[in-house]
Amino acid sequence: MSDVIDRFLEYVRIDTQSDEETGTSPSTAKQHDLAKLLYEQLCAMGIERVVYDKEHCYVYAFLPENDGVDGGSADLEKDAGSRNEGGEKESSVKKRKKLGFIAHMDTAMEVTGADVKPRIVPYEGGDIVLNEEKNIIFSQQEFPELAQYIGKDLIVTDGTTLLGADDKAGVAEIMAMTAFFVKHPEVPHGELRIAFTPDEEIGSGTDHFDLKLFDADCAYTVDGGALGELEYENFNAASAEVEICGRSVHPGDAKDKMINASLVAMEYHALLPETETPAHTEGYEGFYHLTDMSGEIERANLSYLIRDHDRERFEQRKERMRKAAEEINTRYGQELVRMKIEDSYYNMCEKIKPHLELIEYARGAMDELGIPAKTVPIRGGTDGARLSYMGLPCPNLCTGGRNCHSRFEYACVQDMELMVNVLIGIAKRFLCE
Repeated sequence: MSDVIDRFLEYVRIDTQSDEETGTSPSTAKQHDLAKLLYEQLCAMGIERVVYDKEHCYVYAFLPENDGVDGGSADLEKDAGSRNEGGEKESSVKKRKKLGFIAHMDTAMEVTGADVKPRIVPYEGGDIVLNEEKNIIFSQQEFPELAQYIGKDLIVTDGTTLLGADDKAGVAEIMAMTAFFVKHPEVPHGELRIAFTPDEEIGSGTDHFDLKLFDADCAYTVDGGALGELEYENFNAASAEVEICGRSVHPGDAKDKMINASLVAMEYHALLPETETPAHTEGYEGFYHLTDMSGEIERANLSYLIRDHDRERFEQRKERMRKAAEEINTRYGQELVRMKIEDSYYNMCEKIKPHLELIEYARGAMDELGIPAKTVPIRGGTDGARLSYMGLPCPNLCTGGRNCHSRFEYACVQDMELMVNVLIGIAKRFLCE
């Protein structure tokens, strides 16, 4: 079994699920279990500079530039230089860029990440029985993309948990790339920065990211899906909390008096476009996503995610939700509906477009390995979106994991192994730029 798969199988057995309700950073203490392991493994590789932020659960590692000659540092390119008006020699040292690779350690809240039982299945087509006792079947009819993996090896679960390929596949691939460069000092690479973050799944992965310490000119998050995908467009994102106040009266005496907040909540939701939900959209199409609801007669609450790639349409979606609240309040002649909308992150496209060489480096590394590369929009977000707006251009790379946030999440062994080589190829290209 390859190094990256050994690492991945070890990492997914560690429960690192985040929790948006705690209000702490990290949101769950158990994320430290993986952070400590990664820190120890990086130190054991012999990397001289590894930093573990024990307060906020970030791990950073720094690999010096290496020209591949006896493992030595690469000389910066120089020329004869020129003289300024005072006749003094001006330096003409060409400074190479410092490149980062980033992945997140936490897993999503939708499905439990505790007691993950990964196994490798040589896939020959058809359905995969994940759990015979509980009759959990991974159906090729329901997931037709499985046909692409006939003849390959898939890592799956027993159907009672998610796998954690999002994003422990990215973590394992970065760790395997790092171990490769440490073990092979004859292979040249540019100056590298590595970072592993908490709480990406709840939108807090960069809250305490130390950009000054990381000190990279550009980076990649390794947090995508199918092999070959390159991503530098993501949703503009916001969350909305809708609170509805009702009036409770004994049902025997309720006529023209009771206001059932739960029913008002249904009225509110009916004012949003029925087909603009995740289940009815794809590609660049945005949506309103009702993620949680609770209700009684006197109070009801609705939680939404608002998403759109286009900034103008994104703002229109938020305004439509506000107008829906106004409509309900007008119907009842009083303020029953109150809402709060908060932006989460924005489309990184405008920050990446001046740095499209990052996409070309990745595309070139994939081409060398015979991987058909394609740019696709992210129907979600990554740490890279916020980092790009913080001044660190940071597109996203695939990992070979699929069906994230699901009991049917899986990863392809051969694709993960190829992605390690893609990361190595990108790092080598940065030395030669």
